[in-house]
Amino acid sequence: MTTIPSRLAQTTQISRTLDEARRRSTALYRNFYRSAPEICALYALDVPPSILRAKFRTQFEKNKTVKDLAVLDLMLLKAQQEYQETMNGWKQIPHIMKWFAEEEGPARPEGFLEKFYASRDEGRGPIGTGI
Repeated sequence: MTTIPSRLAQTTQISRTLDEARRRSTALYRNFYRSAPEICALYALDVPPSILRAKFRTQFEKNKTVKDLAVLDLMLLKAQQEYQETMNGWKQIPHIMKWFAEEEGPARPEGFLEKFYASRDEGRGPIGTGI
C-alpha cells in the first residue's frame, strides 16, 4: 500500500459551540467504528473488530464529561491524528496493542522498591545498565 501523507488529513478546526464539538466527536467516533475491520486486517491483529469497537467506545465515553471547548478541540485534534496515523499504516502492532495495555497489564508499582524490583524482573538493571 502506497503511503499518501495527506490521506485523511484535516485542517485544524475550532468549535464555536459544544454542539459543534459534539457533532465532530460523533463523526470521528463513526470513522473509528467503521474502520475497525480494516484496522484488524491492516495490522493482522488477533483481536476481533467487536473488541476494537468496544475499546473505541470506552475511550470516547471516558471523555464525554469534558465541557471546555479548547480542551475538546485539542482532544479531537489528537484523536484525528491517531486515526490518520492508524489508517495510513504509520503505526506498528505494539502501538495498536497499547490501546489494550491498561486491561491486560498488572498494576504499576507505586513505591521505589516496587519499581526497582519490577525493573529488575523485566531484565533492566538499575539506571539502564542491562544487569
